[in-house]
Amino acid sequence: MSEHIHIDVDRVTIRFNKGNLKVDNLKEYIIRMIRGELMFQEFFALKDVSFKIKAGEAWGIIGTNGSGKSTLLKAISGIVKPYRGSIKVNGTISPLIELGAGFDHEMSARENIFLNGCILGYSRKFMEEHFDEIVDFAEIYDFLDSPIKNYSSGMQARLGFAIATVVKPQILIVDEVLAVGDFRFQEKCNKRMQEMLEGGTTLLLVSHNIDDIERLCDHVLWLDKGECRMQGDAKEVCEAYKEFKGER
Repeated sequence: MSEHIHIDVDRVTIRFNKGNLKVDNLKEYIIRMIRGELMFQEFFALKDVSFKIKAGEAWGIIGTNGSGKSTLLKAISGIVKPYRGSIKVNGTISPLIELGAGFDHEMSARENIFLNGCILGYSRKFMEEHFDEIVDFAEIYDFLDSPIKNYSSGMQARLGFAIATVVKPQILIVDEVLAVGDFRFQEKCNKRMQEMLEGGTTLLLVSHNIDDIERLCDHVLWLDKGECRMQGDAKEVCEAYKEFKGER
């Protein structure tokens, strides 16, 4: 395996401010701001998290709800900026983080395929050449000209995954979005991710399905209330996590 580091997360802390006053409109917000009446409470979604992912590795991120898993993926994808620490990414990323992200829900699936391709940096010619492949994988032939807003969450996930993986990205980031699809499609996605891993793609996967994590990943990061509780060999970390959940 190459020693080239694709993702370097160094002592990353992410802080959000939570307002503790209900403000109903912009005018009231401005008045309270001028008077110094706006009060915020600090919330640390991640605390001093560090790890390195080499090219071609597959990392799973596990933890209970609210542990900071999705926040970490957003930070690596450049959506959220660290309060402290640094994140270095060497390679092109295809992120599948939020269901429907990058889609215009008033436009048809046909139009959204080209829109999403443009967002990901693909030319129209490239998308035309791969159009049938995307539609075939997503299994949406009968709904191509229907607005995305009429799609089920599973159909949106299928289309998003098909577009994001139409070419082999250097880094694929997948959040829990695939959990909304049916079992057959999840297996189809898992097979494609396995093929991409065999081809050298680096994978970062968040899932509550520990079986998927153990099957696809060789390393695991376990987050607990924003902190790294354990990281290392997938089997060892997953076993510790399952024991922990059993104790609770």
